[in-house]
Amino acid sequence: QVQLEESGGGLVQAGGSLRLSCAASGRTFRAYHTAWFRQAPGKELEFVARISMSSLTDYADSVKGRFTVSRDNANDTVYLRMNSLKPEDTAVYYCAADYHYTGSESGKYDYWGQGTQVFVSS
Repeated sequence: QVQLEESGGGLVQAGGSLRLSCAASGRTFRAYHTAWFRQAPGKELEFVARISMSSLTDYADSVKGRFTVSRDNANDTVYLRMNSLKPEDTAVYYCAADYHYTGSESGKYDYWGQGTQVFVSS
């Protein structure tokens, strides 16, 4: 079992930055692939970024060049640095982890956090 807890969300003006954190506890987190997803009001869950256990990264086209995913295995934490935020980035952001899967399909991740709200004002 892996428990995930996101933090770092909040209200920010367009053009601003936030850093989300996903703290893990339980089994050896460094062995897990992780990803960030988001869900805006009235919309489906959307892939944002992923980082494999070997730190290979991938991003949704909508956030490329603005968001950076990283991991600190010593502290069992994954980060999502978000720059140049836009109102359309407003959503609840979720961290997910899986021992085997490292893609962009939300249904294939076994472990999820509760989410952290990001609101970007125009």
